[in-house]
Amino acid sequence: MKRRKLRDGRLTYAILGLGRFGMALAIELANKGVDFMVVDHDAEKIRYMRELTENAFIADVSDPVALKKIGVNTIDIAVVCISQIDLSILLTLDLVNMGIPRVIAKAQSAKHGVILSKMGAEIVFPERDMALRLASRLENSKTLDYVRLSEQVNITKIRVTDKGKDHTILDLKIRQKYGCNVIAVERKYQVSDAVDPNMVLKKNDIIYVTGSKEHLESLIKHI
Repeated sequence: MKRRKLRDGRLTYAILGLGRFGMALAIELANKGVDFMVVDHDAEKIRYMRELTENAFIADVSDPVALKKIGVNTIDIAVVCISQIDLSILLTLDLVNMGIPRVIAKAQSAKHGVILSKMGAEIVFPERDMALRLASRLENSKTLDYVRLSEQVNITKIRVTDKGKDHTILDLKIRQKYGCNVIAVERKYQVSDAVDPNMVLKKNDIIYVTGSKEHLESLIKHI
């Protein structure tokens, strides 16, 4: 598989390991029409993946020679979805040494994440991140989704209630009073990222907001 860009300029991806996380990621990329390859030792999983991508390979991810033979070294972004910590670390090291521009690795623990990060990989904690999103939704019924990007930067979707309806974003002083920024507004399933601060919000509009966890919690209580 040669390194290539699709006609619309999107990058190529490799998913290494088809556990729950890797499988879910592959299906989501396929649904979005993204160009990707998958690698796993399980023939049954690869057989299923071949319905989604022609670039599905049975290979030992611990063997860098085997990975190069199928073209993993030509990928733009590689995602390590291996749960076994020692194998995850070795695979991440191999991918970084291959010169892949961007390596993303699933971490099982904070220490695992530190090691992967020191090797040059970007880290994701799927279970922790999903738990944070669910906890936020359970904690407040107005929070529709929650994504944590860092300690100070989070994105959440908030449904406008009677408290916020018939007010503009400027009236609500979302930035000045709460330290948050509205990055998009959804109305009747249409999402616009061209946010007009003078737009009058309606009940059941959904606003996409960024800010710290504390600032977002304060905003949710008052909108």
